[in-house]
Amino acid sequence: MIRAYKFLLRPTVRQEQALSEMLRDHCALYNGALQERRDAWRHVSKTTVTYGMQSAQLKEIRAFGPERQGRWSFSSQQATLRRLDKAFAAFFRRVRSGDTPGYPRFRGVSWFDTVDFPRDGDGCRWDSTPHDPVTRVRFQGVGHVRVNQHRAVTGHIKTVSVKREGRKWFVVLSAEQDRPEPLPSTGSVAGIDLGVANFLADSNGVFVPNPRHGRKAAAKLEAAQQALSRFPRCKAKDRTAGHQRAVEKVADLHGKVRRQRLDHAHKTALGLVREHDFIAHEDLKIRNMSMAPAPKPDPEQPGSFLPNGASAKAGLNSSIADAGWGVFLTILHAKAESAGREVIAVDPRNTSRTCPECGHVAAENRPTQEKFHCVSCGHHAHADTVGALNVLRAGLVRRHAKPA
Repeated sequence: MIRAYKFLLRPTVRQEQALSEMLRDHCALYNGALQERRDAWRHVSKTTVTYGMQSAQLKEIRAFGPERQGRWSFSSQQATLRRLDKAFAAFFRRVRSGDTPGYPRFRGVSWFDTVDFPRDGDGCRWDSTPHDPVTRVRFQGVGHVRVNQHRAVTGHIKTVSVKREGRKWFVVLSAEQDRPEPLPSTGSVAGIDLGVANFLADSNGVFVPNPRHGRKAAAKLEAAQQALSRFPRCKAKDRTAGHQRAVEKVADLHGKVRRQRLDHAHKTALGLVREHDFIAHEDLKIRNMSMAPAPKPDPEQPGSFLPNGASAKAGLNSSIADAGWGVFLTILHAKAESAGREVIAVDPRNTSRTCPECGHVAAENRPTQEKFHCVSCGHHAHADTVGALNVLRAGLVRRHAKPA
């Protein structure tokens, strides 16, 4: 299995400058390759430029600018071109499926924050000084950078990436390792129901409160964004010191909220994996759930629209985004795989409207957000607990169903 590790880098001032220049030059390579593809399609009879064609030009590009592109690893530049190729592949896939295409865009220096090295030892070297008590990673054109390694790395290092987040630099490793020993069996199974009022409710009646990190930081973030809005929009190189501080303040607040969400998701997922052998959850289409409602034209007044609940839906969408369901489910599946647990996604339809006692399905069974009252048998329970019970039952049915 593949496992990722992320460590904080401690570069010197010169190394930090070299890392910034590496990002700048890879960003220029990405934008130049994108411009070539656009021009070939628009002006040269819709000619398609492929990754192989652009990769073959790298030698000439490196020879033409040895003080810039020639300084960096050849394989890392190929990885940047593959990154653009994947963006175009995703664009054409969305076009074929009828989704919003989203044509690849040019990247500003502040938007391009990662450089990938496809193989350890080719342009980079993890733990380049094994006899030194301090772990270091070596990047071509940068040197041996000190690493704050807070845990051991096991397995064979496959890829290495350097990433910038605000003013901090990180190294991200992907290591191939043997499947770890599964956790001891507990004999417990659970279904979980994700929500907004409570982050999670399980079939055993346990509730995990929603921390609402984004809402708690909303006042500070609003003040920081208002301070930033007082400066005119300009390129990063033209920003004043005050403008740069305002930009970093907003970024720091967003980064803190993101880290809080990740920490909560990791701890909640780890608790579930340790306690249960089998976990079922709803197969939520989060993107569809957070879409804005369609406008309602007024048939009596052309050009006018009827109320469509857009304001209330916007608040719900903000709460869904703040909860971070997608990140949590991704982490849950990854931890379950490492621990030898089983996680199954089930159809979410009518899970909160079906009575777990008699099986009656009706919208009237849920009179409020929290209450469940079956109109057929009179069963009372918390609506989220009922949903988790129905999710668990559907998951167990799917678990024991014979494959087609």
